[in-house]
Amino acid sequence: MSGHSKFANIKHKKEKNDAAKGKIFTIIGRELAVAVKEGGPDPNNNSRLRDVIAKAKANNMPNDTIDRGIKKAAGDANSVNYEYVSYEGYGPNGIAIIVDALTDNKNRTAANVRSAFTKGNGNVGTPGCVSFMFDKKGQIIIDKEECETDADELMLLALDAGAEDFSDEEDSYEILTDPDGLSDVRVALEEQGIRMVSAEVTMIPQTWVTLTDEGAIRNIQKTLDLLEDDDDVQAVYHNWDE
Repeated sequence: MSGHSKFANIKHKKEKNDAAKGKIFTIIGRELAVAVKEGGPDPNNNSRLRDVIAKAKANNMPNDTIDRGIKKAAGDANSVNYEYVSYEGYGPNGIAIIVDALTDNKNRTAANVRSAFTKGNGNVGTPGCVSFMFDKKGQIIIDKEECETDADELMLLALDAGAEDFSDEEDSYEILTDPDGLSDVRVALEEQGIRMVSAEVTMIPQTWVTLTDEGAIRNIQKTLDLLEDDDDVQAVYHNWDE
């Protein structure tokens, strides 16, 4: 991997989330509900639920909040009617953007996503118009300051657990896996007491685009801010090299 670990961006997002935990907790709460509905409330028998719980803990969601969310979803599974939807489009200067959402009202979500693109001088495209520019991968980020394990030892541990790639970046380690192999690698690291900044399936751009025009930078930031402030939006992927 070339030096494109987005650790600084992840830290920025976590700081932003810390100022508005309601947003990230809403996102994770919906993911918990869908995971319970699809695979049951026991994380030992539901790998998707295990992954969502790990994501919740990485975002400092209290254990009792996680437990309440699981119990509520298990007791009221028939009322969980969220649907996964994905949108693709272009920001200024052809920046590729993918938006994943979990919604109970697709018309509302589509209108909000379209508005966010329009206000940033971009446009929503057809399905598949930009996703071919991304690779779907499991991605684990480890903060070097929080990791006492030697880089070579960490790499061998990750590769033995099924990781595809390991990168030693300036301030972090990045581990890439097949999407279906993320859980196995995460569990192997957890068993060794290794703390992770994030461990989730993501879309990684094959190439990055740099913006120099101030107006274009303002527009892409406007679109991303509007999308990330929308409660229906679960994740936003783009190839802007911030």
